[in-house]
Amino acid sequence: MLVALVAVAVAQARQFALLRQALAPEEDLVVVGVLQTESDYLQLRERWRAAPQAAAAATTAASADALRQSYQSWKNRLEPLRTESARDPAGSAGTRAKALAGIDAFIATADAVFVITAPTGVKDDAVAGLLPALEALEPHLRSLSDDAAVQLTQRSQQRVQALGSQRVLGVALTVFLSGLTLAFAALSLHQVRLLRRRRQVYDTLADELRQARRDAVASGRAKSAFLANMSHEIRTPFQGLMGMLSLLRETGLNPRQTGYLHTATESADHLLALLNDILDMSQLESGRMTLMPAPLDLRALLREVESLLRPRASAKHLALHLEIDPALPERMLADATRVKQILCNLVSNAIKFSDRGAVVLDAHLAPELDGVPMIEISISDDGIGMDDATVARLFNRFMQADTTTARRHGGSGVGLEIARRLAQLMDGDIGVRSKPGIGSRFTLRLPAHPVPASNSPALALLPDLPDAAANPARRPLQVLVAEDHPTNRQVMAALLESMGHQAHFAVNGHEAVLAAQRQRFDLLLMDLHMPLLDGIGATRAIRALPDPALSTVPIVALTADAFEETRERCLVAGMNDFLTKPISLQSLRTSLRRLFGSAQAGLPDPAPHPDRTAGGPGPAARVEAPADHQPKLVDGASVRMLLQAMPAERYRALVANFLDQGPDTVMHLRAAVRDAQPLELRVNAHAARGAALNLGLSALAATAEALHEGASHLPAHEIARLVQRYETQLPTTRQAVKALELSDPEDAVEPRP
Repeated sequence: MLVALVAVAVAQARQFALLRQALAPEEDLVVVGVLQTESDYLQLRERWRAAPQAAAAATTAASADALRQSYQSWKNRLEPLRTESARDPAGSAGTRAKALAGIDAFIATADAVFVITAPTGVKDDAVAGLLPALEALEPHLRSLSDDAAVQLTQRSQQRVQALGSQRVLGVALTVFLSGLTLAFAALSLHQVRLLRRRRQVYDTLADELRQARRDAVASGRAKSAFLANMSHEIRTPFQGLMGMLSLLRETGLNPRQTGYLHTATESADHLLALLNDILDMSQLESGRMTLMPAPLDLRALLREVESLLRPRASAKHLALHLEIDPALPERMLADATRVKQILCNLVSNAIKFSDRGAVVLDAHLAPELDGVPMIEISISDDGIGMDDATVARLFNRFMQADTTTARRHGGSGVGLEIARRLAQLMDGDIGVRSKPGIGSRFTLRLPAHPVPASNSPALALLPDLPDAAANPARRPLQVLVAEDHPTNRQVMAALLESMGHQAHFAVNGHEAVLAAQRQRFDLLLMDLHMPLLDGIGATRAIRALPDPALSTVPIVALTADAFEETRERCLVAGMNDFLTKPISLQSLRTSLRRLFGSAQAGLPDPAPHPDRTAGGPGPAARVEAPADHQPKLVDGASVRMLLQAMPAERYRALVANFLDQGPDTVMHLRAAVRDAQPLELRVNAHAARGAALNLGLSALAATAEALHEGASHLPAHEIARLVQRYETQLPTTRQAVKALELSDPEDAVEPRP
């Protein structure tokens, strides 16, 4: 197209040049000059002939001037002819030159006559003498005129021909350009159709790819759902099987039977671990794995991991050390279950692939990343180690260090990938350094997000609180306590009575709703985990009551779950406040102050006892943690807070009542393990944990919490060991409480006004 346009431009330029040459005005001027020269000659000849007559009439001077002017004008007309003849001496211009030669001879003679003659007149004899010569010039001038006429005719014909040629060339160019335009239009149309067909092909291919992607996603989800369902279905009877194996271990067995039982338990543990890995991987692949960040005590979690895995290390004669940097924050926001899962996987692998030396669990601060504090938890071992090629493929799915270790130690090959993906899900990562024969060092990096101090935005959804200004005078509050555990009910009764309020009780959510319908209470303290109807459902039912006076009663959640998600659910359901167990007198008073003002908050804050200041712990805090970092049997701070609300004898009675129920709790826990009922196990463990926290029984609360958290994923024999630990802690806790030097309530708090 570009070449064609250039050719057209060149042709049009050439056409314009030829047309300009054909229409050149110089030749026309020459022809016109010749014709004008002949006209001037004829006028000069007439004046020349009339000169003698003018002399006879005594008008010699005037006629002489007129003759002289005519002569000069005629001579001037000859100058262009001389210039043209000089430029082109051949052809027509040559004919003009010959004619001009004769004319120039006459002019030379005539000039002499007109120059010599005085300006007042002309000699008649000289003028008369030149007349024949002048008349002899007529053939020359006529030849010039004839030649000019011929040239004029020729040039007219040439112009007509040039114009015709130009018209033909213009039409040809127009036709060519039109054809070129049509060709370009046809080519463009072809390209448009081709592009349209290509786009249709691409659209079809994109639709097929999208459908294939949807099919692949659906297939992946179906596979993940199938794996999750199958793992759950298989894990449920395995929990029962392993629970029975654990219970069988407690019966009298001979050494041979004990060996068989040990082999069966290890095989069941291995298979259950594979099922758990498959479940976690299916959740990660389907995107259903969600984190539940909550305030986390990292030191306690590390000690729990160490305590859980120390028996495995001891069985292989390995030392297990825990080193914690004192600069670590007291609390951080993280998913405790997933952090524990990662650490258990890494420490278990370190123990599994080590036959000598020690396994060191080291937690310390790391440099900040984007302004967020980071922590590093390193797990070092003196095991077999790995080369660089093995480390490069270590976190790939179903990939193990080598086939010999896989056959020797077993494993599914997905544990490390699950651990790393969980770490990345928490904005962290896992790194590894290893050398063959020396050992390995796995490093878990996690952001130490600070625990937020502000409450949830869901507070905007809460009902209006009672106006504190409307109740300025102190009066006893009528408080409904919805709590299914009898010990917790007694603790709440003691706390409320110490503040001068009256407590009413409901043992489940259904009874709480019925009580709220029958009587108007000033406050509802609502436990979350209750039979028949939980605290969330009971709150929603109360908020839906038609009577505004009953539906707007303030409701405070009581729970041992400190997760932010649980707080959100409570506040969105319509609760006004959120208290975590153990419930202390101070926390309850603070909540009442927020709801009703300081007049209804009960007793003022107690003054610190001389023996309970920061400089020296009081008698209630003399039970220290054992050397292996196990939690204290009794938490002195919690006991001191309880003694502010009740006498020491009443506290001892509550503890005795709770511990007397311990064998029944153990029986329910073992029945849940035996029947593979993780939900029942969680319910009983949660109730025991809440009551133990309220009474300050730290060891029992920690064991119950481990049962609650591990009910769905820990092996059955581990759960059975925790149940056994709980049973063992009952008498030791009783002895620890008896050994406490409890002060009288009058010594613990200031006298009431």
